[in-house]
Amino acid sequence: MSIESKDLELECNIDKGCDAIDIIIQPRAKDLGEFSVRRTLPTKERKTVGPWIFFDHMGPANFPAGSGINVRPHPHINLATVTYLFEGEILHRDSLGSYATITPGDINLMVAGKGITHSERERPEVKNVEHTLHGLQLWLALPEKDEEIDPAFYHYSSTTIPGTTIEGVSLRVLMGSAYGLTSPVLTYAETLYVEAHMQAGQILALPNCEERAIYVAKGSLKIKDTVIPEFAMVVLSAAEGVMIEATKECRIALIGGEKMAKRYIEWNFISSRKERVEQAKQDWLAGRFPKVVGDEHEFIPLPK
Repeated sequence: MSIESKDLELECNIDKGCDAIDIIIQPRAKDLGEFSVRRTLPTKERKTVGPWIFFDHMGPANFPAGSGINVRPHPHINLATVTYLFEGEILHRDSLGSYATITPGDINLMVAGKGITHSERERPEVKNVEHTLHGLQLWLALPEKDEEIDPAFYHYSSTTIPGTTIEGVSLRVLMGSAYGLTSPVLTYAETLYVEAHMQAGQILALPNCEERAIYVAKGSLKIKDTVIPEFAMVVLSAAEGVMIEATKECRIALIGGEKMAKRYIEWNFISSRKERVEQAKQDWLAGRFPKVVGDEHEFIPLPK
């Protein structure tokens, strides 16, 4: 996705919790035109969780025929985008010539590296009928040594993503290793991304890592006596042996990994170097980014 303003950090409501909880972030809806997203990262109070520096919950959005996702070509640097859908599909094109449709359960990993341009739209056969879109898009900050690698795109079919059941809880390890499973999705730093579906009353022990957070995409859960409501993100402390309990049927995303150094963020550009962000802005204004193959005629201007 592209951000329509220079500053992508939102003012969010922050609550403190028990000793296992650092903060609870209540996101605000961000209108992107024909649909809205709920953004929990970055906020002014919390920029990252491990390497994760951006977290958007898309939808669920119901589109009438003729309407839908229509994100024009836009650039990225020094990061990787990770797209995962619960419902619907998105057509990805980029300046490498990639052409891929992501459907529920798949993972799209786009590595921007030294610079990439992409668009996110829909196939005509989807857009021309009533349809739904629901999913998550996250951005990873690349480690400093990998920020300027060649851009790349990887599509992982849902059939390649490992899943299991722990004490009745159905889960999938989308990235990294947890619960005895290892995802095939490429990582550049220690990274954790798990999706779980819990029924009311079920309990799940969380894996340990340097930094981690849980986003409640549906339902609610609690940690000790602290209830985490629907659409909230709870950022956890380094406490070990943390258990979560579903208070309603819920779908969660567990993210985490190793702590990263400071990143500068403006519009779709993220880097460990402020001057690199400024260079990317000038490159986009001057038309020096490569064009999206098969989608060359439109673009999103740099926000003023």
